[in-house]
Formats: sequence, C-alpha cells, structure tokens
Amino acid sequence: MEAASSPTHRTVALVGGGGSGKTTLAEALLHRAGAIPRMGSVEHGTTVCDFEPEEAARGVSLGLSLAYLVWSGEDGTSTALTLADTPGHPDFIGAVDAALAVCDVAILVVSAVDGVTAGTRVVWAAADAAGVPRLVVVTQEDRARADFRRVLADLRAAFGPRLVPLELPIAEEQGFHAIADVLGEHMLVYDEKGRHHAEPIPSEIADEEHRLHQDATEEIVSHDDAQLEAYLEGDEPSPRELGRTLAKEVAAGEAVPVLLCSAVTGTGIDRVADLVCELAPPPGSRDGVIRIGVDEAGEGGTLQPVAIDASGETLVHVFRTLADPFVGQVAMLKVLSGVLRPSDRLHNATTGVDERMPALFRLRGAEHLSVDALRAGEVGAVAKLAGTPSGSLLWTRPRTGARPARLPDRPAVYAVSLEPVSQSDDAKLSTALTRLVSDDPTLIVDRTGGATILRGLGDTHVAVAVDRLARVLGVHVVTSPAPVAYRETIAGTASAEGKLKKQSGGHGQFAVVQLRVSPLAPGGGFEFQDSVVGGAVPRSYIPAVEKGARDALATGGPQGHPVVDVRVELYDGKAHSVDSSEMAFRTAASLGVKAALAEAGTVLLEPVSSVTVTVPSDLQGPVLTDLASRRARVGSTERSDDGRARIRATVPDAELTRYVLDLRSLTAGHGELEIVPERYEPTGSAR
Repeated sequence: MEAASSPTHRTVALVGGGGSGKTTLAEALLHRAGAIPRMGSVEHGTTVCDFEPEEAARGVSLGLSLAYLVWSGEDGTSTALTLADTPGHPDFIGAVDAALAVCDVAILVVSAVDGVTAGTRVVWAAADAAGVPRLVVVTQEDRARADFRRVLADLRAAFGPRLVPLELPIAEEQGFHAIADVLGEHMLVYDEKGRHHAEPIPSEIADEEHRLHQDATEEIVSHDDAQLEAYLEGDEPSPRELGRTLAKEVAAGEAVPVLLCSAVTGTGIDRVADLVCELAPPPGSRDGVIRIGVDEAGEGGTLQPVAIDASGETLVHVFRTLADPFVGQVAMLKVLSGVLRPSDRLHNATTGVDERMPALFRLRGAEHLSVDALRAGEVGAVAKLAGTPSGSLLWTRPRTGARPARLPDRPAVYAVSLEPVSQSDDAKLSTALTRLVSDDPTLIVDRTGGATILRGLGDTHVAVAVDRLARVLGVHVVTSPAPVAYRETIAGTASAEGKLKKQSGGHGQFAVVQLRVSPLAPGGGFEFQDSVVGGAVPRSYIPAVEKGARDALATGGPQGHPVVDVRVELYDGKAHSVDSSEMAFRTAASLGVKAALAEAGTVLLEPVSSVTVTVPSDLQGPVLTDLASRRARVGSTERSDDGRARIRATVPDAELTRYVLDLRSLTAGHGELEIVPERYEPTGSAR
C-alpha cells in the first residue's frame, strides 16, 4: 500500500508515430527506475504497456496504457511519474487525444532512423490543439542509419524554431555510448548498466557543441529580460539558471527541448527522466476544463476552468475505460479537484448515475498498485463502476449536464456489417457493443435496415474491436463489408386502391382506402395528407392508415430499399360497421402504397457524403485524379494554415468503402480524411 504522502506527481504522455519506440522507451524508464526487474520486448509481447493479447499478436500498441514509477533524481528528490503510452497507429488517435487531455507534459518520441513521419505530424498537431507542453526525445540512436543531425533539421523544418537541442550524440549506431550535455558543456559516458560519468567534450565535436550551447543559451535568455540583460553584459547564466528559465518556457509553449537516447542500451535514459522532472510544468500549472450546461446529446454548454486544488470539492475526470475479462470495467481517471478516497460517493454529472468508489489503485500496465487516496492532479484507476463510460465527470455536486472539455472530433471513416455467429451471440450483441462504445467513443454503432454496422477510424480499429468483442465480452460475429444504404423514391404520381376483405367465421376484416402517392423534393422525408370528406373512412382509423403507409415505405419499394421523399394522400375509402378495425385499415394502406409504387416505378437513390482531404501540396494532383475516378464533384481546393492542400468534394458512399485505406496508401500516411453524410441523389447523377 502506497504511503499517503506521495512524491510530486506528473502525468507524461508518450506520443509519436508508429514504430518510433514509445513502448520501449517506457519499458526502459520503468527498468531504470527499478519499477521492473528486467526489460521486456515489443517483439516478444512481454512489455509492461502492451499487455493486451491483441497488442502482443500484432506487435504494436493498440490502446492507452498507464505505467507508474517513482524516479529518484541525483539531488535526492523523488518524483512520481505516470507514463501514458499511446498508440502510433492512426486508427487509434482517440487514445492519444485522451492522454493529452489529462497529461502535464507530452514526450514526442521520434526515431533517429525514420525521423519525422506522418504520424509525428499528426500527434504534434494534436498536442498543439490540446495546448500541451512537450519535449522531443529522439530514440533508437543505437540502430543502423541513426542520424540525429538529420532528424533535428527535419524537426525544425516541420515545427519551427521552438526546438532547443540540449544534447548531442558523440557517436551513433553501434558506437552510441556517450552524450554531450549542451548546457553543461561536458560529455556523459555510459556503461553497460545505463549509468554515466562525466568527461570533457571530445575535440572533434567541441566546436559544434559550443555553437549549440551558444544558440541554446541565446534562445533561452531571450525570453527573460533580466537574464538577457545580464547575458549581453557578459554574465552568462549557469546551467541550473538556464534550466529554470527553460522550464518556464516549456510550460508557456515557447520552447521544446530535444533530447536523445537508446532505450535498448540505456544510454541517455536517466537524462530523459531527470530532464522531464526538471523541465515539465509542475502539477496544477494546467487547469482542468469542463463544460457546464450540456444537453442530452452532449452538445452545447459553456467552458469552465477547474483549478487543480486538493482543498477543493472532489471532481474526477474518467478519461478512458477498459473492459477487463477478470475484474470488469477498469476506469482510468484524473482527480481535477479535491481528494478521492475509497468509499466516497460521487454523482456522475454526465450520465446521472450515483457511484460509490471501490478500492483505488495506480496502473503499471496490467498490474494494480493499491493507494489510500488520489489527490488533485493525480492519475489512477478504479474497477467496477456501474454506469461511468469514458468521458464522464464524477462530482460531489448532485448535478447533471456537465462533461469534460470536448475532445477533437474524429469522424468514423470505415465500416463493417456484423452478423452474430449464434443465437446466444445475437442476444448479447447489443449490450456488448454498448460496452465497446463506452470504452472507445471513436467507435460508432448504427442499426439501420436490419443490419448492425460498426464504424471506426480504419480497418485495424474495427478489427481490434471485433477481437475484443469475442475475447473480453464473449460475443462472436462474422464481419462483411457494410452495405451501401440505398433508398428509393417514387418516379411520379400514382393512385391506387388498397383493399382487405376476409370472412372466416365471426368478425371478418374489411377496409378499403383510395390513396394518391406522389414524390416530394429531395430531403422531404414523408408527408401524410388526410383529404377524406363525408366520413368515408372513420376518423378513428385515419392514424392506422398513416401507420400502414409508413410500414410499406420502410419495408422497401420494388427495388428492395426503403422509400423516402414521398407524400401519401388518403382521399376516399370504405368501412364496415362490424368487420373494420385499425389493423384492417393499416394492412389495406400498406397494400395500396405498394400498388402505387409498382404502378409509378421508383428511382434508386444513393447516399452522397461531403469529403475533406488534407494532404501535402505535392500530392494534390494524385489525390484529385483518384477522386475523379470515384465520381467525385470537387467543390474547392485551398491551402491550410500549415501550407498543405485541402480538397473538399462530394462523393457517392459506394466509392468510399475503402477510401481511407487507399488514401493512406496513396499518400504514405500523410493524408487526413473527414467524411460527413450529406444527402441522397439519383444513382449516377454524381458523375
């Protein structure tokens, strides 16, 4: 059981492109801190953070994982760090958003071999949008073709002059075992256990290191008037003074330090931990933000800051939940205000459910580390909350309509149809899908036209969800491409009679309706008009006629699809004083509408979506050519704030079933896609 008086706590999000080394870096930090006896490997599926079977099988991170450690600095101070390891795969950007929403600082992990990738740019933009201070750590310096100087140049070209290198490799690839400390101007030589001692800077890089030292010093003091004045008078600040000023600039987003390491050999790992503790903003420097007055659909509301204050009322943000086959739902949470203790009773201000807190713990991958309390600014977890999905606020106040600040919209762009394997699976499917969506809000479930459609951010996202559906929730399904939601509308106006006349002993069934069915303008939906005069159809049966018309349209027209944009007019009919009933008129109306549709014929309508594609400007031509092959209508092309091309078009949904995958292939992952359903058009009119 952790002591009640814990060390200063910081939450550190590890973000970066796929394969950049985030999980291995987390493993090295845990090992160097003594939290684990030996390092696992991603290749063998033995790391702390990638503990889910789906992650071990694929060899990549697929969800948000927390790993707690306590780091003891050289000065004897201890800092508690919760590492939030995030996926680099674009399908799981929702986990990155969740981590950035609660962290104190983000470490952007960049491979010394691969450099700045499409994934690097995506997570940098996400951190910018979230207003999160960050450091860059260049990893994999021990690997063949590692090139720190090239990567640094690429980082500056991509993200501007805010980047301040604090280290320089003495050698790279297999020879990487020492680092030049740019501010301290000495060399740190590492042994095989990842421990270092100081030596003078080698003469062959002394000039380069000194230039970096001068550049870093000038960049740091330029943001502090007193230091700048002293520097210009020849009084250079000490490394410790420069570090204190740099920490303020990191918190303000004015500077992004660049570090380097090898997680495999341990070279530079202790420096990463030391500098994160030294330069990361202190807990409480970033207020929490919530929305008050949100409607039932989760829209609207006004933003309200929440000071990270242990003496305030208890307010907790549940930022991610995870279905665990052994302990049920695990809720990852951050205490925004007050102190959270076991047995506390809180109200879910998002869903309206009251919750009693069970035992609290911190997470180290799948391991649960018990704690007596969690204080404002700290991250932890609980199990078995009854009605608290991801994105909930737990509060001592008995109120509703409050949520955490809105995360970025990540529209679903890939879909599959789900078919239960057995009757038992069918009975459990709805509940299981609700659990999946409560854990990961970037998943969407549609139930239209009798099909169950699962939508996500890509094929891997959906495939992993289906795997978890079976492994964790015990529901097995077969997937197939999601059907295109075609519709029909009547081609012209037609009149028809619907008649039901049955006599089989006792009360019979009798109803006659005269209907006129005509088209509405696109998007008109359905209209029902009662034009009966003289009581030919009793008033009590008119609602049944409307229901019957709706039944026929929903069942489908001659081409087998639901019928839309139709007006049904009831202008005459007949009833029997004994044999007529609501069901008789409902059935007669359905027969009449179907007869009218058969007489007039129908036009097949296809769904058309608004598509926005953002790509590097040199890829605009190939993307436009590809869109043209998909019957797209390009509405506009423009330049985004970062100089990339933004293309807006409308495209039939039949051409978009795999477009997110094709776009990633066409642009090497640099394309961003947004798809928003817009309207229906007659098939082929989008040419």
